[in-house]
Amino acid sequence: MNPLNTVKGAITTGVILSIILFVGLDPNQFMHYSLGRWLHILAGVMWIGLLYYFNVVQIPGLAAAGADKGGPGGAGISKYIAPRALLWFRWAAVATWITGAWILGPNLVGAFTFQTGLVTIGIGAWLGTIMLFNVWVLIWPNQKKVLGIVAATDEEKAKSRKIATLASRTNFALSIPMLACMAGQSHGLPF
Repeated sequence: MNPLNTVKGAITTGVILSIILFVGLDPNQFMHYSLGRWLHILAGVMWIGLLYYFNVVQIPGLAAAGADKGGPGGAGISKYIAPRALLWFRWAAVATWITGAWILGPNLVGAFTFQTGLVTIGIGAWLGTIMLFNVWVLIWPNQKKVLGIVAATDEEKAKSRKIATLASRTNFALSIPMLACMAGQSHGLPF
């Protein structure tokens, strides 16, 4: 059986290959901090990748499908793709935030209170926290109505669609300075 035939198999293969690399390259440098950073980046790629997919592909695609009166519409995406994507999206957000807190370790409070040397990552941490809040408090509850996971009138669905879209677009915009801060803490800001 080819492990690449399933998502679980592909993830397992990737983890095994990563462990081989970590241990093979320099096992003495592999610390909990390295593991935390790797998991933070992995979860962050999943979260922000899905955020970009929603904003750049799915939202405009569903709008075009809805406007195409002779086309198939967006029911397949709304029924099968969006709920699965939102599952990975919201839990990747949690994993990203938790692993970010883990790698900040004793500097967590200092980052959130903008202590000397931690201002850049502190701004990034606050932006990530706002984004996590938006995912769980604004995007997900409203998407459940839009997707028919919870009962809602057409009027409620229209209102929820606007709220979820605005929160998602806010996260899309916030992700850009958040990523600049994340990279900038260790590698310098690009401007």
